[in-house]
Amino acid sequence: MRVLVVDIGGTHVKVLATGEKSPREFPSGPTLTAAQMVGGVKTAAPEWKYDAVSIGYPGPVLHGRPVVEPRHLGSGWVGFDYRIAFGCPVRVVNDAAMQALGSYQGGKMLFLGLGTGLGSTLIVEGIVEPMELGHLPYRNGTFEEYVGLHGLQAHGLAQWRRDVEDVVSRLVAALEPEDVVLGGGNVHQLDTLPAGCRAGDNANAFLGGFRLWGVTHEGLTGSKEMKGRAMTGMLPLTARESWKALQAHHEKIRSLHLRTLFADDATRGERLTAEAVGIYLDYSKNRVTDETLTLLRRLAEESGLRERIDAMFRGDKINRTEDRAVLHVALRAPRDTSIMVDGKNVMPEVHAVLDAMADFSNRVRSGAWKGHTGKRIRNVINIGIGGSDLGPVMACEALKYYSDRAMTLRFVSNVDGTDLVEATRDLDPAETLFVASSKTFTTLETMTNAESARQWLLAGLGGDIKAVAKHFVAVSTNAQKVSEFGIDTANMFGFWDWVGGRYSMDSAIGLSTMLAVGPDNFRAMLDGFHQMDEHFRTAPFERNLPVLMGLLTVWYTDFFGAETVAVLPYEQYLKRFPAYLQQLTMESNGKHVTREGAEISYPTGPIYWGEPGTNGQHSFYQLIHQGTRLIPCDFIAFSHALNPLGRHHDFLLANVFAQTEALAFGKTREQVKAEGTPDSLVPHRMFQGNRPSNTILAERLTPETLGKLVALYEHSVFTQGAIWDVDSFDQWGVELGKVLAQRIIPELESQTEPKLGHDSSTNNLIRRYRKSRSTR
Repeated sequence: MRVLVVDIGGTHVKVLATGEKSPREFPSGPTLTAAQMVGGVKTAAPEWKYDAVSIGYPGPVLHGRPVVEPRHLGSGWVGFDYRIAFGCPVRVVNDAAMQALGSYQGGKMLFLGLGTGLGSTLIVEGIVEPMELGHLPYRNGTFEEYVGLHGLQAHGLAQWRRDVEDVVSRLVAALEPEDVVLGGGNVHQLDTLPAGCRAGDNANAFLGGFRLWGVTHEGLTGSKEMKGRAMTGMLPLTARESWKALQAHHEKIRSLHLRTLFADDATRGERLTAEAVGIYLDYSKNRVTDETLTLLRRLAEESGLRERIDAMFRGDKINRTEDRAVLHVALRAPRDTSIMVDGKNVMPEVHAVLDAMADFSNRVRSGAWKGHTGKRIRNVINIGIGGSDLGPVMACEALKYYSDRAMTLRFVSNVDGTDLVEATRDLDPAETLFVASSKTFTTLETMTNAESARQWLLAGLGGDIKAVAKHFVAVSTNAQKVSEFGIDTANMFGFWDWVGGRYSMDSAIGLSTMLAVGPDNFRAMLDGFHQMDEHFRTAPFERNLPVLMGLLTVWYTDFFGAETVAVLPYEQYLKRFPAYLQQLTMESNGKHVTREGAEISYPTGPIYWGEPGTNGQHSFYQLIHQGTRLIPCDFIAFSHALNPLGRHHDFLLANVFAQTEALAFGKTREQVKAEGTPDSLVPHRMFQGNRPSNTILAERLTPETLGKLVALYEHSVFTQGAIWDVDSFDQWGVELGKVLAQRIIPELESQTEPKLGHDSSTNNLIRRYRKSRSTR
């Protein structure tokens, strides 16, 4: 990432950018406005290229925005849109905070900037807190009036030096820092530094500006190597002002009923809605007020959501623990888009793979691709697990209406042999194609199933090893392993390490989907993804569908203590959608540490679950309506049925609207009694209501609409993760069990009694299984 740092002083504005050796400057002064500053920067460095900007502002900053006009400059700084003016993400911090960032070496540090005024910042274990101590009372004025430029000019150098020493000793006694740095333009006026202090360097303001974005600058290293945990430039979540405001707000409205909210606002049902790219979201039946929504948006801003969105789309390596970009959005971007990873435009490769997939799919679907015996392929079995299975399974079921019904499509994921046996039981090997999906071609479950499938194929085709190349293709990046398996590497479809498994259904992992519905429908699905991507990237938070849904999930999870979210699609073709979302949501945000590795003290990813249509109403809706747990619900429905049949669709949609109404408003004791219900049954027939829900409506379930829906939830998950400050794109939690299984497998299969070193329970289970296994 290329960063431009702007250090605004009382006499000059100084700028430095990534890759540039020397800063440039231009005059500031008492008439300089924000617009003039931007113009001055562009005039001073017209040829510099940058992706993001850091601004050190000489005044108080809250939530990344100046809140008071600077005392020694012109007006127009508060309310100015710096992002639009520079045309890229901008982070504004107090100028002392920025110089403090560049001076920080770990622990608890107090920074005092002796410049036109008195800048002050405290950093504790990497957390930055601008202090604005200069305005505190001191003698007959303020600290700033005595140790700022005014004090130097009014009282003379000798008195100013004595005042500096006195002010520093008072602040050190009060704050007890481990390290004190004196910076600013006037620090050189001191003949000796107060005890325990070290001198800062104005160049550290630039270093701090680069550190705000997690980058470095050659030649700017600070006075020592950084110690302690990584700089964040941001308070922990629960220490942010917006979080505290939400806590206080929740205490005030937690008992407020949706009946009251609707009664007090006749337009609520129309007002609290949002619509974009053909998706309509009614979020009016949520336990929120206008103030709630304002505070949630402020939390998003304070958490850097906009900057994180921009960083993802730009190709920054936001998956920190694996040092990878996160670019599933590139998989569905148009051919003429440019998205860079490590200096390389990835889009030509993305579309080369899509073109190869389309060519192969057309040959199989048309019958041009023949099996080993010359028969056409009529059966496709996808072998994969996790993201290599859940996404394609869901998509193929969701788009079954558009699929080639002459082709049988099945999926094998479980290492339980039953899965493969049942998938192949009634198929002709001569007409069957396997798609083996494993990035490394070493995944235990996938390769165990693939090897057994190869044995089944060869047994049915006379044992000719050449048959494998006609009945297996691979979605992988390991050409050597693919070739050793017997697959022609010309039929190997690749993808990249910047595509996470649970975000890969629109990559080559979707080959089975393309075989089912054809390249045109697959590309329509990609277009739907892209439309939602662009909406998420550009829409204001108050109208941004994924942001709204993500913030509401944070609201219920962290303030109401909700532990689950029910996803309830009233569309039979979406019956696998909740299962797909389980991996997308819980593998992404089921984390217990922040991106910097600090333990988390607040709830993160909730459990996602659900069932389609009216089935759930006769199953678990009892608990949602009358149980003791708060379960926010997402209802998904379509205005038009793909298979119109009598009055069925009206009945289906009537249930959608009825359920959201019943959950919101319930049924009071008085209403139940008015129906003549015996007193003994009244409590049982009451519905408390006040159960929140979203309603998501679209015209009909098309490939394009499916892409929009999946992207809607992908970016809602991103929003949640940004607020919780977790890495939503790693999955270390799945590793330990796999490692232990590799240790246990030889212990189960050993011909002699193995020496076991597990706990007593695991040891006993292994021995019991071995004993039972030996008697079969």
